[in-house]
Amino acid sequence: MARIAGVNIPTQKRVEIALQYIHGIGRAYAKEICQKVGIAPERRVGQLTDAEVLQIRETIDRDYTVEGDLRRETAQNIKRLMDLGCYRGLRHRRGLPVRGQRTHTNARTRKGPAKPIAGKKQPTKK
Repeated sequence: MARIAGVNIPTQKRVEIALQYIHGIGRAYAKEICQKVGIAPERRVGQLTDAEVLQIRETIDRDYTVEGDLRRETAQNIKRLMDLGCYRGLRHRRGLPVRGQRTHTNARTRKGPAKPIAGKKQPTKK
């Protein structure tokens, strides 16, 4: 197993796909990295030499924000919004959808499981 940016990359997958296991690298960045290093994206990770893995690792460290640094940066951005007290920050603080989605129905991913309300009757089945 190759280890890049603190993540174990699966050896049986294509390089282009395996790089996407790293947080912060999607399909476009994976293709871009393969082009920069000069590796065919169809090759499997297990077929790469140590030098090629090292090149990939150096390219990612030099040119991309990934894993811990990216997570930290994202958390800081959210914390900044919350400290400002802006609308987006308040929505983050309350655990509600941030980007204008409706909350009368749906929004269960953000709000969590439905909480029963005292005194409200359940619809009866006949």
